Amino acid sequence: MSNVLSFALLGAAILAEVVATLSLKASAGMTRPGPMVLVVGGYGLAFWLLSLSLERFPIALVYSIWCGLGMVGAAVGGWWLFGQTLGASALLGVVLITGGVAVLAQAMGVAPA
Repeated sequence: MSNVLSFALLGAAILAEVVATLSLKASAGMTRPGPMVLVVGGYGLAFWLLSLSLERFPIALVYSIWCGLGMVGAAVGGWWLFGQTLGASALLGVVLITGGVAVLAQAMGVAPA
């Protein structure tokens, strides 16, 4: 599996995890069936895709990208869908996390090119 395909799978895993996390918020304590289906399906898909990307990349890289970009996605999604606040310090954190993930990928020699 190529690096590009592996990064695409990791990106899809992160997207599925963010959708599942945002759906967890929308499920109102797991009382709404539609969001509940997205929670279960999204997390299942996310972990399956994550396992495929782990076949190519070191766990330190995969997990840092998963956590960092998943957190960014959840923060932006919470702002966009639920009106949650993203102040200046939160936005700075998003920039720093994204930059840190890029630096780690470059340092490990597996940055997408």
